Amino acid sequence: MSSARTRGLWIDGQVTDAAEGGTFPTFNPATGQPICEVARADAADVERAVEAAGRAGEHWRARSGTERGRILHRAAELMRTHRDELAELEALDGGKPIAETPEADVDSGADCLEYFAGQAASLQGEYQPLDGGFFYTRPEPLGVCAGIGAWNYPLQIACWKTAPALAAGNTMIFKPAELTPLSALRLAELFREAGLPDGVFNVVNGEAETGQALTRHPGIAKVSLTGEAGTGKKIMKDAADTLKTVTLELGGKSPLIIFDDADLDNAVSGALLGNFYTQGEICTNGTRVFVHESIHDDFMERLVQRTRRLKIGDPLDPDTDVGALISQGHLEHVLGYIEKGRAEGARLVFGGERAPVNGCEGGAFVQPTIFTDCTDDMTIVREEIFGPVMSVLRFRDEAEVLERANDTDYGLASGVFTSDLTRAHRMADNLEAGICWINHYNITPIEMPFGGVKQSGLGKENSRRALEFYTRLKSVFVATSDVEAPY
Repeated sequence: MSSARTRGLWIDGQVTDAAEGGTFPTFNPATGQPICEVARADAADVERAVEAAGRAGEHWRARSGTERGRILHRAAELMRTHRDELAELEALDGGKPIAETPEADVDSGADCLEYFAGQAASLQGEYQPLDGGFFYTRPEPLGVCAGIGAWNYPLQIACWKTAPALAAGNTMIFKPAELTPLSALRLAELFREAGLPDGVFNVVNGEAETGQALTRHPGIAKVSLTGEAGTGKKIMKDAADTLKTVTLELGGKSPLIIFDDADLDNAVSGALLGNFYTQGEICTNGTRVFVHESIHDDFMERLVQRTRRLKIGDPLDPDTDVGALISQGHLEHVLGYIEKGRAEGARLVFGGERAPVNGCEGGAFVQPTIFTDCTDDMTIVREEIFGPVMSVLRFRDEAEVLERANDTDYGLASGVFTSDLTRAHRMADNLEAGICWINHYNITPIEMPFGGVKQSGLGKENSRRALEFYTRLKSVFVATSDVEAPY
């Protein structure tokens, strides 16, 4: 792509300019250079998309689940056919290492489409006989749905929101994050190639104003957001005016708890996955690493040793382990938290600085950073940083660490490393989080429900449970006897 090229919106099965002609640039985080201009949708463009999605929905919902699933399956196959292209696009637009994006972004998105392709024909209600008749229920599509994506996993998130919506007979208007808009537009092209009717999937690029136009539109029945908690609260307020259904996948400050009987090498692997994968830009990350005091020093030695081996570099280099943060602004945000950690007395044992990368002098690179001797009241322990910054805390016993782990406004994820599975299940029972990994971290198979509690969100994505959030249940009573009226 040249910097002179402009990518349009995708409405009613075709590329279109924004009504007012507005555009914004998308940048390569590894160089700071613009990739291309992208059309900026305004309220008129959202209106066009809603009208197109509404028209298409009349026919899409009438198709059998098998037919809808067949198209989703073709789209999954096309994603795999274009795996290398899509993986490079995600690395270019998001700064993620090309070593990650084929599997973590493209394959996971294709898996999602494939999974819900299989589920589309299985939507069914229930039947129950009653005195004087019987009733049955039928799950029905909500109508036009809006998906608002985050910049860390743009292609995966587009699939996570779109696949269950389309499988259930809805249509989708997707707004990618303004920092990573390109892969959703390519997904739209692949959907059309797979045979998806025009108007069933639409893409409107833009910033907060575009998102507001979606969440406030009376023709949209449901909004699904992946983003931060403040944005989620604003969307709930906007959605309340028309009583839209909402699914909110928000932030986290997740605990990763390592007991004294844990396999230390596995625990270090989990901590690395839970802090430095995708430069730490993952909402589920276990950034509060609680380590039993008896193994703390051994754990730290192994952790630092393995962190030293991570290669920071050009995201398009297959040997790169840690790529660029999403933007210079986010880089400054992360570095600000690192300075707060130092100022508040946490002990920096690794990293903490910008990282120079040859050939990428304008990139937003920061070293993987590890603090220890942290306390629960420190800013870096309380607030979500969304960067490669790990806070290590000591603990003495199970009851203590459980109380400290739950002492947060968030509740997205958690992790426990121990060889005592009874204790592991006991911890999973009591941790206030929507997800708990036992002796692993940050794996999200499409078959497993994904979502948080407290200020980490509402509703579930992935698994068959997601279909519950894209359907409404109608009850139908059928009388088999005469009506006895009291008058």
